[in-house]
Amino acid sequence: MSKLQKTLAALKAQNKTALIPYITAGDPHPDMTVKLMHLLVSEGADIIELGVPFSDPMADGPVIQKAVERALAHNVSLDDVLNYVREFRITDHHTPIVLMGYLNPIEAKGFETFAQEAQAAGADGVLTVDMPPEETMGYLESVSNHGLDRVFLVSPTTPDGRLAAVNEKGSGFVYYVSLKGVTGSKALDVKDVESHVAHLKSKTNLPVGIGFGISSGEIAYEMAKIGDAIIVGSALVRLVEDQPGASYETLANLISHKMKEFRSALDKADAEA
Repeated sequence: MSKLQKTLAALKAQNKTALIPYITAGDPHPDMTVKLMHLLVSEGADIIELGVPFSDPMADGPVIQKAVERALAHNVSLDDVLNYVREFRITDHHTPIVLMGYLNPIEAKGFETFAQEAQAAGADGVLTVDMPPEETMGYLESVSNHGLDRVFLVSPTTPDGRLAAVNEKGSGFVYYVSLKGVTGSKALDVKDVESHVAHLKSKTNLPVGIGFGISSGEIAYEMAKIGDAIIVGSALVRLVEDQPGASYETLANLISHKMKEFRSALDKADAEA
């Protein structure tokens, strides 16, 4: 089993929901990324989703789009992201890291080269938004051969045929998009999510992480009753956007407070299960 798979299996054995925060690498400044990653772990992150900046983040809403723009303004590249992972691994050898991004930078580097370098840096999985499981082009083979889990997005409208492909070619977990739209959307129907996740779980044996629209502890609490993991991104990235030019200490305090809100909500839901 991979580090990501072992982490999720261990949490499941303890009836605990995984907390997976997302940050954009290089936002608001490259010097803060690794420190923020360690902060997330200290505040209860079980897995980190690290966004790879790309100029056309089609699945992301305005909050993360602006975060990507801030990172790109510092010329943060895929190589830089791998260096952040490498630096993080100097002191943290156990927290799984999933790289989330788009195919273009990976294709430019070369699938095999990327997979080899990502593994060497200490990454554990990849979520490539615009790479459907039916069109692997050798990419999935490369990342699989280098021990990286393949995480796919599925949505409320994903047909059963694609769910079967996700189950066959994916690993680690399935990222369930809890609503129609982009990241950071607000409207979330708990009953609708519950119904769709139940259907998804009937089609896959992979853990299900729920993301998009989880902006508060109250929503995270409800989602923890449904999914195996909760993914929070825009709610954290928005804190950076709202404090332009803020010091690391200021941002760390804000992010710590928000992470505590999410961690407490998940722990409460798990205790009541």
